[in-house]
Amino acid sequence: MRLYFFLLAFLSVLCSNVSAQTDQQTSGWLFLLNNTKISKKWGAYMDIQVRSADKYDHVRNLLFRPGITYYASDQHEITLGYLLNKTFIRLPEASDYSLNEHRIWEQYVFKHKINTISASHRFRLEQRFIERNNADDLFAQRFRYFFRFILPLKKDVINFEKGLFLAIQNEIFLNIQHKDQLNGYLFDQNRAYAAAGYRFSKKLDIEAGYMNQSSKGINYNTANNIIQLAVYTKF
Repeated sequence: MRLYFFLLAFLSVLCSNVSAQTDQQTSGWLFLLNNTKISKKWGAYMDIQVRSADKYDHVRNLLFRPGITYYASDQHEITLGYLLNKTFIRLPEASDYSLNEHRIWEQYVFKHKINTISASHRFRLEQRFIERNNADDLFAQRFRYFFRFILPLKKDVINFEKGLFLAIQNEIFLNIQHKDQLNGYLFDQNRAYAAAGYRFSKKLDIEAGYMNQSSKGINYNTANNIIQLAVYTKF
């Protein structure tokens, strides 16, 4: 029954893909996330991501995202952070170059249980300072809603500390300021993801999965088929 719930939820987020002229792409992402508690109420957040260009041609993006977290309770977390997104551009018969995007971001995370499933919901607001080639730099704001479910494959687990698990997640991105200078729409992108993983301890999860990233463009949409390897650590 729990597995049916997972499959139904994943199919529902896949059905949210944008429709129109769509450019199909394939890429690989490496995702590293760490949460470290400094005290009972305060902690450090860090995620680092490396993303390839289409057809694994080269490293296209490098993301570095540190933050400071306030733990209001076991279920409620508030984080303030910074992000550097470096995009490496390669063009035929032209010199390579890179563009930087800096962000300030704020997020609220709510965690709860559905029987043995661990659920989390993240609400994130981003202030984006975007460097553009052959155009003025742009400031924009974006809202993101993310949910993630973790299903232990071991039956009747109350406190899941070790073993195999399945994970599904989905995140929707909405342009809430200066969308006319981005893609012209409120909807920016959606990321639907399913993975299998192994929890080595309460401090380490490793998983691999498939993500469908559906992005809305001005002239055409993009469907990026992503293989992701993710490592989660807690200290």
